[in-house]
Amino acid sequence: MLGVFVAHFWYLKALPLVDGIVLAVLGGFLGQMGDLCESLLKRATGVKDSGVIVPGHGGLLDRIDALVFTSAATWAYATFVLDAR
Repeated sequence: MLGVFVAHFWYLKALPLVDGIVLAVLGGFLGQMGDLCESLLKRATGVKDSGVIVPGHGGLLDRIDALVFTSAATWAYATFVLDAR
């Protein structure tokens, strides 16, 4: 939430504060859901790490798991809510 206020008042003044708060809450929730779904997928297949480049760090899926849901939701919000105004 602090990031929303800093962004709104410092460098992203075109984004209304209410929309920034909605995106922050939505992004926080969906980021955690992406992480949980990715972990569920790895546990269901019995895979601990989805990559071998940096051992013990999970791999590429662990780097982008939160982005899978949040990027789609942010795009949909920007397209259908912000552009509709």
